[in-house]
Amino acid sequence: MSKQAEFAVILKMNPMFADLGPDELQRLASLCHTQQLAVGAVLFQKGDAGDALFGVRRGQIRIETGASDGGRLTLNFMGPGELFGEVAVLDGQSRTADAMAGEPSELFVLRRADFLSFLEREPRVAIKIIQLLCQRIRWQSERMEESVLQPLPIRLARRLCALADDFGSEVHISQEQLGVFVGAARESVNRQLQLWRKDGILDLQRGRILLHNMNKLTAVARND
Repeated sequence: MSKQAEFAVILKMNPMFADLGPDELQRLASLCHTQQLAVGAVLFQKGDAGDALFGVRRGQIRIETGASDGGRLTLNFMGPGELFGEVAVLDGQSRTADAMAGEPSELFVLRRADFLSFLEREPRVAIKIIQLLCQRIRWQSERMEESVLQPLPIRLARRLCALADDFGSEVHISQEQLGVFVGAARESVNRQLQLWRKDGILDLQRGRILLHNMNKLTAVARND
């Protein structure tokens, strides 16, 4: 399979492009090029112009920001088959976080100028993007409500389940980073994780969490 065909498959898996036909996907994929990143290489930094949409062909990209103690916080992980940078490529505003390669990576890159020209020729795609952005607003509203109304165990279980869907049963994330995800102090996150460790749901190691009983964790996430 050619690289363009691979990118077309990745685009098809993203809600923004899921309704496009094969010809439309191929035309859009033909506009991309690839970029190689060594482990630790910086893709972009906070404040850089949002001039491209990225798809991960292989490797892992970490979306990071600075912590109050001068360290780094990982806000998200992007793995093979995932797209990121959709909002910045639409509005052209500056990046709101840093992106670096967590391991040797290869990316598909679609430049903003090429993407906007494509949208002018394909208004159906523009309408789909408007719908997607509305869905994201609804999702953010639900997450805000969740952070206020749902107790920490449910929020934490849902985040761990989401990470497990992307990266399997071994999740490389610190407790401080988890706290950022769920809007809780590291100490509160640690207390809950320790309870789950005693129950055999998971195990804690430096910088990673090993998930042993997804059935129990999922039950907590669903508030069963």
